[in-house]
Amino acid sequence: MNLKFYKYQATGNDFILIDDRNETFNINGSKYIESLCKRRYGIGADGLILLRNHEKYDFEMIFFNSTGERSTFCGNGARCIIAFSNYLNIIKETTTFMAYDGIHKGIFKDNNVSLQMSDVDNINIDKEYTILDTGSPHLVKIIESIENFDVLKYGSRIRYDKKFGDYGINVNFVEIINDKIFSRTYERGDEMESLSCGTGSVATAISLNKTKLIDSNDIDIHTKGGVLNVKFDIFNQSYINIWLTGEAKMSYSGDLKC
Repeated sequence: MNLKFYKYQATGNDFILIDDRNETFNINGSKYIESLCKRRYGIGADGLILLRNHEKYDFEMIFFNSTGERSTFCGNGARCIIAFSNYLNIIKETTTFMAYDGIHKGIFKDNNVSLQMSDVDNINIDKEYTILDTGSPHLVKIIESIENFDVLKYGSRIRYDKKFGDYGINVNFVEIINDKIFSRTYERGDEMESLSCGTGSVATAISLNKTKLIDSNDIDIHTKGGVLNVKFDIFNQSYINIWLTGEAKMSYSGDLKC
């Protein structure tokens, strides 16, 4: 049996997307998903995403990281599936869909995709870092010399620290240079640095605002894969109406033999 796949990228964060509205894909095949995501041997991707029907919303997003494990919410992956749903003619410009952390809204326009994130009201500020959940748990740490920083070494050290429990945490290293915000992310599950991280960029923007390093609510985050914009409102110390915006587009498509 042949199965059609589509490769999408959002500021360098790349994903395999599959139209699984007929629910023929084996979601328990973690080794198979891992083999598809493996670079040089498979298609190569930061994760695999299934688009499935939902009885109430436009579609449901099911996300697996590159090791084949079903994972939490992925902001850039969600922006890719919004673009994908437009390609499949499920939506035109706006959408409401279900994901791991609940309901999300999105807007597709000219290969730019805006995604409404879940509200954030629980932010833990430590003297060395900030911790918050933007659909996935993130730690944000201010550093110097970000360009030469060893993200793998220090990111893995923090990610596996026992204080963050059995599942660990994503780690964002951030530096502000000439009023520009630069961020590099170590992603748990993939256990590597990603070119871009949507939930990490949202966590970075909110953390910088909460700690008063940035007073704006319209913030550009510069990642290795490109620039992501984060906008939000603040109500009763909670961050609401959070929108993540950036490019998301198809790279190519092909067929899998199953």
